Amino acid sequence: MSFRFKYKGNMLILLFNQIFRTFLDYLHLQRMISILPQDISTAKLHGYLLGSIAPRPIAFASTIDEDGNVNLSPFSFFNVFSANPPILIFSPARRVRDNTTKHTLENVLKNKEVVINIVSYDMVQQMSLSSTEYAKGINEFEKAGFTEVASSLVAPPRVLESPVQFECKVNEIIELGTEGGAGNLIICEVVKLHIDESVLDEDGKIDPVKLDAVARMGGNWYNRSKEGMFEVPKPLSTLGIGVDALPREVRQSTILTGNDLGMLANVEALPKEEISFVNATEEIHKLAQKKLLEGNVSEAWELLLSDS
Repeated sequence: MSFRFKYKGNMLILLFNQIFRTFLDYLHLQRMISILPQDISTAKLHGYLLGSIAPRPIAFASTIDEDGNVNLSPFSFFNVFSANPPILIFSPARRVRDNTTKHTLENVLKNKEVVINIVSYDMVQQMSLSSTEYAKGINEFEKAGFTEVASSLVAPPRVLESPVQFECKVNEIIELGTEGGAGNLIICEVVKLHIDESVLDEDGKIDPVKLDAVARMGGNWYNRSKEGMFEVPKPLSTLGIGVDALPREVRQSTILTGNDLGMLANVEALPKEEISFVNATEEIHKLAQKKLLEGNVSEAWELLLSDS
Protein backbone atom coordinates (compact mmCIF):
# COMPACT_ATOMS: atom_id res chain seq x y z
CA MET A 1 0.00 0.00 0.00
CA SER A 2 2.80 2.42 0.93
CA PHE A 3 4.56 1.73 -2.39
CA ARG A 4 1.39 2.44 -4.37
CA PHE A 5 0.72 5.60 -2.39
CA LYS A 6 4.28 6.84 -2.91
CA TYR A 7 4.10 6.01 -6.63
CA LYS A 8 0.81 7.88 -7.07
CA GLY A 9 2.17 10.80 -5.04
CA ASN A 10 5.24 11.07 -7.30
CA MET A 11 3.04 10.92 -10.40
CA LEU A 12 0.87 13.75 -9.06
CA ILE A 13 3.98 15.89 -8.39
CA LEU A 14 5.31 15.21 -11.90
CA LEU A 15 1.90 16.05 -13.40
CA PHE A 16 1.69 19.25 -11.38
CA ASN A 17 5.21 20.28 -12.44
CA GLN A 18 4.37 19.63 -16.08
CA ILE A 19 1.17 21.71 -15.86
CA PHE A 20 3.04 24.50 -14.09
CA ARG A 21 5.82 24.54 -16.73
CA THR A 22 3.23 24.61 -19.49
CA PHE A 23 1.53 27.56 -17.81
CA LEU A 24 4.86 29.42 -17.52
CA ASP A 25 5.60 28.71 -21.20
CA TYR A 26 2.18 30.10 -22.09
CA LEU A 27 2.83 33.28 -20.10
CA HIS A 28 6.23 33.62 -21.75
CA LEU A 29 4.70 33.28 -25.22
CA GLN A 30 2.13 35.94 -24.36
CA ARG A 31 4.98 38.39 -23.77
CA MET A 32 6.60 37.71 -27.15
CA ILE A 33 5.94 39.88 -30.19
CA SER A 34 6.51 38.33 -33.60
CA ILE A 35 7.57 40.54 -36.50
CA LEU A 36 8.10 40.08 -40.21
CA PRO A 37 11.00 42.36 -41.31
CA GLN A 38 8.98 43.70 -44.23
CA ASP A 39 6.20 44.85 -41.89
CA ILE A 40 8.27 47.48 -40.03
CA SER A 41 10.47 50.36 -41.10
CA THR A 42 14.15 49.75 -41.76
CA ALA A 43 15.03 52.20 -38.97
CA LYS A 44 12.97 50.24 -36.43
CA LEU A 45 14.37 46.91 -37.62
CA HIS A 46 17.86 48.39 -37.41
CA GLY A 47 17.19 49.32 -33.78
CA TYR A 48 15.97 45.82 -32.90
CA LEU A 49 19.01 44.19 -34.54
CA LEU A 50 21.57 46.44 -32.87
CA GLY A 51 19.79 46.38 -29.53
CA SER A 52 19.64 42.60 -29.32
CA ILE A 53 22.80 41.39 -31.09
CA ALA A 54 25.24 42.80 -28.55
CA PRO A 55 27.88 43.40 -27.39
CA ARG A 56 29.56 43.85 -30.77
CA PRO A 57 33.31 44.48 -31.17
CA ILE A 58 34.34 47.67 -32.95
CA ALA A 59 36.48 47.88 -36.08
CA PHE A 60 38.13 51.30 -36.02
CA ALA A 61 39.01 51.42 -39.70
CA SER A 62 41.55 53.76 -41.27
CA THR A 63 41.55 54.06 -45.07
CA ILE A 64 42.74 56.48 -47.75
CA ASP A 65 40.94 57.88 -50.79
CA GLU A 66 42.21 58.23 -54.35
CA ASP A 67 43.92 61.51 -53.48
CA GLY A 68 45.67 60.12 -50.42
CA ASN A 69 43.32 61.73 -47.88
CA VAL A 70 43.01 59.74 -44.67
CA ASN A 71 39.67 58.62 -43.21
CA LEU A 72 39.03 57.06 -39.81
CA SER A 73 35.68 55.61 -38.77
CA PRO A 74 34.27 52.98 -36.36
CA PHE A 75 32.03 50.04 -37.36
CA SER A 76 30.36 47.57 -35.01
CA PHE A 77 29.34 45.11 -37.72
CA PHE A 78 32.68 43.35 -37.23
CA ASN A 79 34.37 40.11 -36.21
CA VAL A 80 37.17 37.61 -36.90
CA PHE A 81 36.24 34.65 -39.13
CA SER A 82 39.44 32.69 -39.81
CA ALA A 83 42.96 32.24 -38.43
CA ASN A 84 44.54 30.48 -41.40
CA PRO A 85 44.35 32.67 -43.39
CA PRO A 86 43.70 35.41 -40.81
CA ILE A 87 40.43 36.98 -41.97
CA LEU A 88 38.51 39.89 -40.43
CA ILE A 89 35.19 41.12 -41.83
CA PHE A 90 33.46 44.42 -41.18
CA SER A 91 30.49 46.01 -42.88
CA PRO A 92 29.88 49.71 -43.61
CA ALA A 93 26.13 49.77 -44.19
CA ARG A 94 24.37 52.21 -46.47
CA ARG A 95 22.81 55.00 -44.41
CA VAL A 96 19.21 54.23 -43.50
CA ARG A 97 17.99 57.82 -43.71
CA ASP A 98 19.12 58.65 -47.27
CA ASN A 99 20.72 55.51 -48.76
CA THR A 100 24.15 57.15 -49.14
CA THR A 101 27.43 55.26 -48.71
CA LYS A 102 30.20 55.98 -46.23
CA HIS A 103 33.66 57.26 -47.08
CA THR A 104 35.26 54.05 -45.79
CA LEU A 105 33.40 51.94 -48.34
CA GLU A 106 34.17 54.39 -51.14
CA ASN A 107 37.85 54.34 -50.18
CA VAL A 108 38.33 50.56 -50.07
CA LEU A 109 36.57 50.16 -53.40
CA LYS A 110 39.41 52.21 -54.91
CA ASN A 111 42.32 51.36 -52.58
CA LYS A 112 41.94 47.82 -51.29
CA GLU A 113 43.81 48.33 -48.04
CA VAL A 114 42.67 49.09 -44.50
CA VAL A 115 43.99 49.16 -40.95
CA ILE A 116 41.60 47.85 -38.31
CA ASN A 117 42.39 49.31 -34.90
CA ILE A 118 40.95 47.87 -31.69
CA VAL A 119 39.20 50.39 -29.41
CA SER A 120 40.03 50.45 -25.70
CA TYR A 121 38.09 52.35 -23.05
CA ASP A 122 40.78 55.03 -22.81
CA MET A 123 39.96 56.19 -26.35
CA VAL A 124 36.20 55.64 -26.55
CA GLN A 125 35.14 59.31 -26.42
CA GLN A 126 37.59 60.22 -29.18
CA MET A 127 36.42 57.23 -31.22
CA SER A 128 32.83 58.36 -30.82
CA LEU A 129 33.75 61.87 -31.96
CA SER A 130 35.42 60.43 -35.08
CA SER A 131 32.09 58.88 -36.11
CA THR A 132 30.82 62.40 -36.79
CA GLU A 133 29.98 62.72 -40.47
CA TYR A 134 32.68 65.20 -41.43
CA ALA A 135 32.97 66.13 -45.09
CA LYS A 136 35.04 64.06 -47.49
CA GLY A 137 38.71 64.93 -47.21
CA ILE A 138 38.52 65.88 -43.50
CA ASN A 139 41.05 63.87 -41.49
CA GLU A 140 39.30 62.28 -38.49
CA PHE A 141 42.70 61.59 -36.89
CA GLU A 142 43.04 65.35 -36.44
CA LYS A 143 39.39 66.01 -35.51
CA ALA A 144 39.39 63.27 -32.85
CA GLY A 145 42.92 63.97 -31.61
CA PHE A 146 44.50 60.64 -32.56
CA THR A 147 48.11 60.10 -33.63
CA GLU A 148 48.90 58.72 -37.08
CA VAL A 149 51.59 56.03 -37.30
CA ALA A 150 52.86 54.81 -40.66
CA SER A 151 51.96 51.22 -41.47
CA SER A 152 54.57 48.75 -42.72
CA LEU A 153 52.78 46.95 -45.54
CA VAL A 154 49.71 49.05 -46.39
CA ALA A 155 49.15 52.73 -47.16
CA PRO A 156 46.54 53.71 -44.49
CA PRO A 157 48.09 54.78 -41.16
CA ARG A 158 47.58 53.10 -37.81
CA VAL A 159 46.11 54.67 -34.64
CA LEU A 160 48.96 54.96 -32.13
CA GLU A 161 46.54 55.02 -29.17
CA SER A 162 44.98 51.67 -30.16
CA PRO A 163 46.38 48.67 -28.21
CA VAL A 164 46.11 46.30 -31.21
CA GLN A 165 46.31 47.24 -34.89
CA PHE A 166 45.79 45.00 -37.93
CA GLU A 167 47.22 45.96 -41.30
CA CYS A 168 44.96 44.34 -43.91
CA LYS A 169 44.59 43.75 -47.63
CA VAL A 170 40.99 43.72 -48.84
CA ASN A 171 40.32 40.39 -50.56
CA GLU A 172 36.69 40.92 -51.51
CA ILE A 173 33.76 43.29 -51.04
CA ILE A 174 30.29 41.73 -51.07
CA GLU A 175 27.34 44.07 -51.58
CA LEU A 176 24.32 42.79 -49.65
CA GLY A 177 21.76 45.18 -51.13
CA THR A 178 21.18 48.55 -52.72
CA GLU A 179 18.67 50.12 -50.31
CA GLY A 180 19.26 52.10 -47.12
CA GLY A 181 20.53 49.84 -44.34
CA ALA A 182 22.14 47.31 -46.69
CA GLY A 183 25.57 46.12 -45.61
CA ASN A 184 28.76 45.70 -47.57
CA LEU A 185 30.99 42.89 -46.31
CA ILE A 186 34.63 43.93 -46.51
CA ILE A 187 36.67 40.74 -46.27
CA CYS A 188 40.14 41.64 -45.00
CA GLU A 189 43.24 39.48 -44.76
CA VAL A 190 45.64 40.46 -41.99
CA VAL A 191 49.16 40.94 -43.37
CA LYS A 192 50.71 42.33 -40.19
CA LEU A 193 49.56 42.98 -36.64
CA HIS A 194 50.92 45.28 -33.92
CA ILE A 195 50.30 44.67 -30.21
CA ASP A 196 51.10 46.98 -27.33
CA GLU A 197 53.12 44.90 -24.83
CA SER A 198 51.23 46.52 -21.95
CA VAL A 199 48.13 44.43 -22.75
CA LEU A 200 50.00 41.09 -22.60
CA ASP A 201 50.11 38.77 -19.58
CA GLU A 202 53.21 36.97 -18.29
CA ASP A 203 52.72 34.21 -20.90
CA GLY A 204 52.63 36.68 -23.78
CA LYS A 205 48.89 36.30 -24.30
CA ILE A 206 46.44 39.21 -24.53
CA ASP A 207 44.94 39.89 -21.12
CA PRO A 208 41.29 40.94 -21.63
CA VAL A 209 41.34 43.10 -18.49
CA LYS A 210 44.48 44.95 -19.57
CA LEU A 211 43.10 45.31 -23.11
CA ASP A 212 39.88 46.81 -21.70
CA ALA A 213 38.26 46.61 -25.13
CA VAL A 214 35.04 48.46 -25.80
CA ALA A 215 32.03 46.84 -27.46
CA ARG A 216 28.85 48.35 -28.89
CA MET A 217 25.39 47.88 -27.43
CA GLY A 218 22.12 49.43 -28.61
CA GLY A 219 21.38 53.16 -28.54
CA ASN A 220 24.06 55.18 -26.74
CA TRP A 221 25.28 52.21 -24.73
CA TYR A 222 28.67 50.50 -24.77
CA ASN A 223 30.30 47.69 -22.80
CA ARG A 224 33.83 47.38 -21.48
CA SER A 225 35.85 44.46 -20.12
CA LYS A 226 36.38 45.87 -16.62
CA GLU A 227 33.13 47.46 -15.49
CA GLY A 228 30.26 46.52 -17.78
CA MET A 229 27.90 48.95 -19.50
CA PHE A 230 28.30 52.70 -19.81
CA GLU A 231 26.76 55.45 -21.95
CA VAL A 232 28.36 57.75 -24.53
CA PRO A 233 26.11 60.43 -26.07
CA LYS A 234 26.07 60.35 -29.87
CA PRO A 235 28.18 62.99 -31.65
CA LEU A 236 26.37 66.16 -32.70
CA SER A 237 24.61 65.95 -36.06
CA THR A 238 25.74 69.55 -36.55
CA LEU A 239 29.41 68.40 -36.29
CA GLY A 240 31.58 68.79 -33.22
CA ILE A 241 34.42 71.31 -33.42
CA GLY A 242 37.00 68.55 -33.02
CA VAL A 243 40.07 68.22 -30.82
CA ASP A 244 42.14 70.17 -33.34
CA ALA A 245 39.96 73.25 -32.67
CA LEU A 246 40.42 73.19 -28.87
CA PRO A 247 42.52 75.95 -27.29
CA ARG A 248 46.18 74.97 -27.00
CA GLU A 249 46.07 75.13 -23.18
CA VAL A 250 43.30 72.51 -23.20
CA ARG A 251 44.67 70.35 -26.00
CA GLN A 252 48.11 70.12 -24.36
CA SER A 253 46.85 69.61 -20.81
CA THR A 254 48.83 67.20 -18.63
CA ILE A 255 45.64 66.39 -16.67
CA LEU A 256 42.90 66.00 -19.26
CA THR A 257 42.82 62.60 -20.97
CA GLY A 258 41.94 61.69 -24.53
CA ASN A 259 38.42 60.85 -23.40
CA ASP A 260 38.18 64.27 -21.71
CA LEU A 261 39.29 66.05 -24.89
CA GLY A 262 36.81 64.00 -26.94
CA MET A 263 33.95 65.20 -24.74
CA LEU A 264 35.09 68.83 -24.81
CA ALA A 265 35.43 68.70 -28.60
CA ASN A 266 31.91 67.34 -29.12
CA VAL A 267 30.34 70.81 -29.05
CA GLU A 268 29.02 72.81 -31.97
CA ALA A 269 31.10 75.84 -31.04
CA LEU A 270 33.27 77.07 -28.21
CA PRO A 271 31.10 78.47 -25.37
CA LYS A 272 32.36 82.02 -25.94
CA GLU A 273 32.64 83.80 -29.26
CA GLU A 274 35.83 85.56 -28.20
CA ILE A 275 38.13 83.71 -25.85
CA SER A 276 40.50 86.03 -24.03
CA PHE A 277 41.58 83.59 -21.29
CA VAL A 278 42.00 79.81 -20.98
CA ASN A 279 42.85 78.50 -17.53
CA ALA A 280 45.84 76.14 -17.64
CA THR A 281 46.27 75.45 -13.93
CA GLU A 282 46.28 71.81 -12.83
CA GLU A 283 43.73 72.48 -10.09
CA ILE A 284 41.19 73.89 -12.55
CA HIS A 285 41.84 71.09 -15.04
CA LYS A 286 41.22 68.51 -12.31
CA LEU A 287 37.95 70.21 -11.38
CA ALA A 288 36.95 70.32 -15.06
CA GLN A 289 37.80 66.64 -15.39
CA LYS A 290 35.52 65.87 -12.45
CA LYS A 291 32.69 67.74 -14.19
CA LEU A 292 33.32 65.71 -17.36
CA LEU A 293 33.14 62.45 -15.40
CA GLU A 294 29.74 63.63 -14.20
CA GLY A 295 28.72 64.38 -17.79
CA ASN A 296 28.64 68.16 -17.26
CA VAL A 297 30.48 69.35 -20.37
CA SER A 298 29.16 72.93 -20.20
CA GLU A 299 30.28 73.33 -16.58
CA ALA A 300 33.70 71.94 -17.46
CA TRP A 301 34.02 74.58 -20.18
CA GLU A 302 32.97 77.30 -17.74
CA LEU A 303 35.83 76.31 -15.45
CA LEU A 304 38.37 76.14 -18.25
CA LEU A 305 37.45 79.57 -19.57
CA SER A 306 37.30 81.24 -16.16
CA ASP A 307 40.12 83.44 -14.93
CA SER A 308 39.08 83.07 -11.30
